[in-house]
Amino acid sequence: MVQVGGYKTKQRDLILGYLVSRKGVHITADDVVEHFKKTGNSVGKSTVYRYLDLLVKSGAVRKYIVEEGASACYQYFDNSGDCHAHYHLKCSGCGELIHVECEYLDQVNSHVFEHHGFTIDNSKTVLYGLCAKCAGKQSEEKHEK
Repeated sequence: MVQVGGYKTKQRDLILGYLVSRKGVHITADDVVEHFKKTGNSVGKSTVYRYLDLLVKSGAVRKYIVEEGASACYQYFDNSGDCHAHYHLKCSGCGELIHVECEYLDQVNSHVFEHHGFTIDNSKTVLYGLCAKCAGKQSEEKHEK
């Protein structure tokens, strides 16, 4: 594990340990605080936010803005190659956030850069629609009418 930000504290160790244990999962700062409340460890919300910011600046954690007004999500990244830049699909029905690695979307990203001189930040790009489950429910509802 990487220690970031100059000095080592018990709270930082706990936060980093939790993020590492949830590797590959998007977590909000509130999720971190709630986890430590349940385990009886005292970690303040401001401490969590400050340390998450340090981890983002160091490159150990990625920050994702899923939608305006909602809490940012964080994901531990250890340079092992297990986590690659990916795109996000958000279901308007159930709210599920789906992580997608897709060569076609990479091609769209390349097209936008080559033809329009614009670089897409996939960590802040979310495509909205319906997941297969919600689309199936919607289709069933239409057939029942």
